[in-house]
Amino acid sequence: MRFKYICVAFLAISSLSSCFDLDKSPEGVLSTVNPFTSLGEMNGYLDQFYESGVKVQEFNSWGGGGIAGIDMNSDNMASGAVNTRLNGSLTLANANKLTYYTDIRNVNFFLNNLNFKDTNAAAYKQCVGEAYYFRAWFYFNLFKNYGNIAWLDHTLAPDENEMNLPQEGRTAMVDHILSDLDKAIDLLSLQNSAATMRVHKDVARAFKSEVALYEATWEKYHQAKNDAFYDKTVTAAKIKDYLEQCVAACKAIVDRGVWRIYNTGNPLNDYRQIFQTEDLSSNPEVMWFKKYDGSNVGNSVDRYLNQGGGSSGVTASLVDDYLTRAGSPFVGTAVLTAKATFGDELSPTLRDPRLSQTVCMPGQTLRPDQGPYVVPPLNGSGYHKNETGYSLLKYVQVDYTGSLDQEGKGSTPAIQYRYADVLLDYAEALAELDGNAHANEIITILQPLRDRVGMPAMDFDREYNTSVDYPFRHLNKYIQAVRRERRVEQACEGRRLDDIFRWAAAEDLIVGQRAHGALFVGSNLEHHAKYGSSLVYDRPTGNNLYLSGQPGDTHRYILPVNPVGYETGWKFNPNRDYLLPLQSRMLSLTKGLWKQNPGWE
Repeated sequence: MRFKYICVAFLAISSLSSCFDLDKSPEGVLSTVNPFTSLGEMNGYLDQFYESGVKVQEFNSWGGGGIAGIDMNSDNMASGAVNTRLNGSLTLANANKLTYYTDIRNVNFFLNNLNFKDTNAAAYKQCVGEAYYFRAWFYFNLFKNYGNIAWLDHTLAPDENEMNLPQEGRTAMVDHILSDLDKAIDLLSLQNSAATMRVHKDVARAFKSEVALYEATWEKYHQAKNDAFYDKTVTAAKIKDYLEQCVAACKAIVDRGVWRIYNTGNPLNDYRQIFQTEDLSSNPEVMWFKKYDGSNVGNSVDRYLNQGGGSSGVTASLVDDYLTRAGSPFVGTAVLTAKATFGDELSPTLRDPRLSQTVCMPGQTLRPDQGPYVVPPLNGSGYHKNETGYSLLKYVQVDYTGSLDQEGKGSTPAIQYRYADVLLDYAEALAELDGNAHANEIITILQPLRDRVGMPAMDFDREYNTSVDYPFRHLNKYIQAVRRERRVEQACEGRRLDDIFRWAAAEDLIVGQRAHGALFVGSNLEHHAKYGSSLVYDRPTGNNLYLSGQPGDTHRYILPVNPVGYETGWKFNPNRDYLLPLQSRMLSLTKGLWKQNPGWE
């Protein structure tokens, strides 16, 4: 028998070999000729997707390692190397295989070979619901990167024509994904905590809200620019329908009254505590997470961040977007005054307390065997060097008793969905539908996020930033406010690039921009005793620090990379780089059924 193959392209850091056999039964030990007759067999098979179908926790300075470092691919964080996608320097040679089709094939094998007798059993429904959830997850991750792809809900039969799989339109693909999630919602069990660490009904609802909001805003904003990336058949009614599906999914979660924002009454620590707690089983905000114990399953987040380095840093773009403690934009002469003494601009007495729980400020202890943090390690060595002057604190387990320096011995959790994500999706969908009509509802929905950190209630007029250099000054005050709240609450959680792309905002946030960090010249960092004479800059060669502007300028900011060659900022191509390229070999194999993504022809 001749097996049929699908060769597909997926941009990845590492190269994967061979094509993917969509007809062959997935590898693994199944007890019967006709598999999936027992719950044990079903659960054992589904366990693989709890590895391949979740966001992992890890940290790498190039942004590909896991949740804590993924925002390196956005304007929230930066490393000592220019991000190739932001800079528009990807080529067709970077295209690789659509590896998630292997996982999709494995899910389809499961769904196509169910032989369990009691199909009304809750445990059986839970298993099938998990399968539909994961298939939606794999497809959505493919879809975000490639747009029009093929929908396949069965393993290929031996007599099917090789590669006879046409691309689906954007909205058709999203409708398939939402349909799978509706099935998952119907079948999955209700849970009141994350104790099982398995997918449940509210997780599927949260995912549905994410998918629906993503495509609604993608279609709305790309259509407004009349670029090549929206579905040309989309209507205003279709966009409205996606937004309403998002609202309905979020409301169903909220109305249960089970989940709540974690708040012990400590506005200076409650937010950060979520992201450094190993076991979140009883946390009322965390709907689903992947646990690391630092022994059997660990990550290296602490290893890279526990001295304030990580060969990376948070950007000024993110830092400057946090409101003042009074709930107003951080603008005007007060900005330079606060930046003049390192740490002042981060203080929870001046700014939204989420900032000092995301970015390390002086006095914070990062590890028990060292003194308090004083200034960022701009002169650090290896991965202990900070590249922007703003050290990421959010995921550092400052109370961790395990190994801080060994690879894979940290236990920073990988949060998949928290209740805050639901509230943010809910508020944004209402703002997109009609912010003015839903103003009071948006304020109420987001109030628990503000209450946790002692910030005043959202006030759209007070928070409206009309500064000439603010990229979203042209948006209405409702959408601007919810976008800022989203950025701040979900800072460095790996969601920012998706947001930029679905808002068609690369032209505002990426093109011609460049990551920069803290104020150096014009601040006390310039001659700080902690550095002595170790910092080298403005020399023809041998520099270990790069600054904006020119020698003699009154104010100069830390740059994470040598500005030579990037004087005009990132070279992201908005006519091409919103989607990744498909592998040319794959296009040839489809015999014209698949078309290359725009700009990559």
